[in-house]
Amino acid sequence: MPNNYTNAKVDLTTTNATVLYTAPAATTSLVKSILVSEDTGNADTITVTITDAAAAVFSLFKVLAVASNTTVELLSEPIVVKENETLKVTADTANRLHVVASLLEIS
Repeated sequence: MPNNYTNAKVDLTTTNATVLYTAPAATTSLVKSILVSEDTGNADTITVTITDAAAAVFSLFKVLAVASNTTVELLSEPIVVKENETLKVTADTANRLHVVASLLEIS
Protein backbone atom coordinates (compact mmCIF):
# COMPACT_ATOMS: atom_id res chain seq x y z
CA MET A 1 0.00 0.00 0.00
CA PRO A 2 1.78 3.16 -1.14
CA ASN A 3 1.37 6.33 0.91
CA ASN A 4 1.12 9.75 -0.72
CA TYR A 5 1.30 12.97 1.28
CA THR A 6 -0.54 15.80 -0.44
CA ASN A 7 -2.60 18.92 0.15
CA ALA A 8 -5.76 20.45 -1.25
CA LYS A 9 -6.49 24.16 -1.29
CA VAL A 10 -9.23 26.53 -2.36
CA ASP A 11 -9.87 30.26 -2.36
CA LEU A 12 -13.57 30.64 -1.57
CA THR A 13 -14.54 33.19 -4.23
CA THR A 14 -18.27 32.36 -4.02
CA THR A 15 -20.79 31.42 -1.35
CA ASN A 16 -21.53 28.11 -3.08
CA ALA A 17 -20.39 24.78 -1.65
CA THR A 18 -16.92 24.27 -3.12
CA VAL A 19 -15.12 20.94 -3.42
CA LEU A 20 -11.96 20.94 -1.33
CA TYR A 21 -11.01 17.30 -1.88
CA THR A 22 -12.34 14.06 -3.34
CA ALA A 23 -10.67 10.79 -2.38
CA PRO A 24 -9.50 8.94 -5.49
CA ALA A 25 -10.73 5.47 -6.43
CA ALA A 26 -9.19 2.62 -4.41
CA THR A 27 -7.86 5.15 -1.86
CA THR A 28 -8.54 5.93 1.77
CA SER A 29 -7.35 9.36 2.88
CA LEU A 30 -6.51 10.70 6.31
CA VAL A 31 -7.16 14.42 6.59
CA LYS A 32 -4.58 15.56 9.13
CA SER A 33 -5.30 19.28 9.09
CA ILE A 34 -7.79 21.81 7.74
CA LEU A 35 -6.60 25.40 8.01
CA VAL A 36 -8.94 28.31 7.31
CA SER A 37 -7.47 31.78 6.84
CA GLU A 38 -9.40 35.06 6.72
CA ASP A 39 -7.34 37.70 4.92
CA THR A 40 -9.60 40.73 4.35
CA GLY A 41 -9.96 42.10 7.88
CA ASN A 42 -13.60 40.99 8.10
CA ALA A 43 -14.83 38.13 10.27
CA ASP A 44 -16.68 35.37 8.42
CA THR A 45 -18.06 31.86 8.91
CA ILE A 46 -17.37 28.55 7.21
CA THR A 47 -19.33 25.33 6.84
CA VAL A 48 -17.55 22.03 6.13
CA THR A 49 -19.33 18.90 4.94
CA ILE A 50 -18.46 15.41 3.77
CA THR A 51 -20.49 13.73 1.04
CA ASP A 52 -20.36 9.96 0.86
CA ALA A 53 -20.41 7.80 -2.28
CA ALA A 54 -24.23 7.59 -2.07
CA ALA A 55 -24.48 11.44 -2.14
CA ALA A 56 -25.55 11.73 1.52
CA VAL A 57 -24.24 14.96 3.08
CA PHE A 58 -22.91 15.12 6.66
CA SER A 59 -21.93 18.32 8.49
CA LEU A 60 -18.50 18.45 10.08
CA PHE A 61 -18.60 22.15 10.99
CA LYS A 62 -21.73 24.24 10.66
CA VAL A 63 -21.33 28.05 10.41
CA LEU A 64 -18.03 28.11 12.32
CA ALA A 65 -16.77 31.63 13.07
CA VAL A 66 -13.40 32.76 11.70
CA ALA A 67 -12.20 36.05 13.17
CA SER A 68 -10.72 38.76 10.96
CA ASN A 69 -7.09 38.31 9.90
CA THR A 70 -6.74 34.95 11.65
CA THR A 71 -6.02 31.35 10.76
CA VAL A 72 -8.00 28.57 12.44
CA GLU A 73 -7.12 24.87 12.63
CA LEU A 74 -10.40 23.00 12.41
CA LEU A 75 -9.25 19.50 13.34
CA SER A 76 -8.09 18.15 16.68
CA GLU A 77 -7.99 14.56 15.31
CA PRO A 78 -7.67 13.21 11.75
CA ILE A 79 -10.76 12.52 9.62
CA VAL A 80 -10.98 9.45 7.37
CA VAL A 81 -12.26 10.10 3.84
CA LYS A 82 -13.07 6.92 1.93
CA GLU A 83 -12.93 6.27 -1.79
CA ASN A 84 -15.08 8.74 -3.78
CA GLU A 85 -16.12 10.75 -0.71
CA THR A 86 -15.89 14.53 -1.02
CA LEU A 87 -15.04 17.32 1.43
CA LYS A 88 -16.81 20.59 0.62
CA VAL A 89 -16.43 24.03 2.16
CA THR A 90 -18.82 26.99 2.05
CA ALA A 91 -18.09 30.59 3.05
CA ASP A 92 -20.79 32.94 4.27
CA THR A 93 -19.19 35.76 2.25
CA ALA A 94 -17.21 35.42 -0.99
CA ASN A 95 -13.53 36.41 -1.32
CA ARG A 96 -12.58 36.28 2.36
CA LEU A 97 -11.49 32.73 3.18
CA HIS A 98 -8.72 30.41 2.01
CA VAL A 99 -8.75 26.74 3.00
CA VAL A 100 -5.82 24.30 3.00
CA ALA A 101 -6.09 20.61 3.92
CA SER A 102 -3.12 18.31 4.54
CA LEU A 103 -3.76 14.69 3.67
CA LEU A 104 -2.25 11.23 3.60
CA GLU A 105 -3.59 9.07 0.76
CA ILE A 106 -3.32 5.30 1.26
CA SER A 107 -3.94 3.10 -1.77
